Amino acid sequence: MESLDALGLAPTTLLKWLLAAAVLAWAAWVYNRLVRLRNEIANAFAQIDVQLKRRYDLVPNLVEVARKYLQHERETLEAVTAARNTARAAADRAKQAPADPGLIGALAAADGVLGGALGRLMAVAEAYPELKADKTMRELSEELTHTENRVAFARQAFNDAVLDHNNAVQHFPSLIVARLTGFRPAAMLEATASDEERRAPRVQF
Repeated sequence: MESLDALGLAPTTLLKWLLAAAVLAWAAWVYNRLVRLRNEIANAFAQIDVQLKRRYDLVPNLVEVARKYLQHERETLEAVTAARNTARAAADRAKQAPADPGLIGALAAADGVLGGALGRLMAVAEAYPELKADKTMRELSEELTHTENRVAFARQAFNDAVLDHNNAVQHFPSLIVARLTGFRPAAMLEATASDEERRAPRVQF
């Protein structure tokens, strides 16, 4: 068996090579973990996206039913439609990079505007007994409520994935690899109910 000297390796040189190999192996493990956590954010957002699309599909139907009774509330109905379109566009952009804090922040803001617009619509509907009695409106309202509950559950799973990712990105020593490879903290998706929406009376269909 050849000695280290015969191989041209001094004990200190071999130690340095082993240490370098260990550091590279650790860095690779950390990088792969960061990639996995970022992918988990994307997967969690995909579940939110399914529920958000369901919400956005329900809103036009809700507006069309309300339009039959709220002929003098065109501005309110148009505000709901515009907010829905803006929120849907924000969701489509966020889907492309769900770990991007700017895109997630824009989605939360747009959904907050949509929530406020829907809250105002429900407040106005209180004054229209025929609308409250409409069977389709009741069904749509119930489905929208169920969808909001599913959005809330999906949002919690997304935020849990973001928390795990951010812990890995911000904790030492993994933050060294994160910074060198371009990983940054992601943003949680906050509850989108605005203060106005929470204050607005709900229609009991």
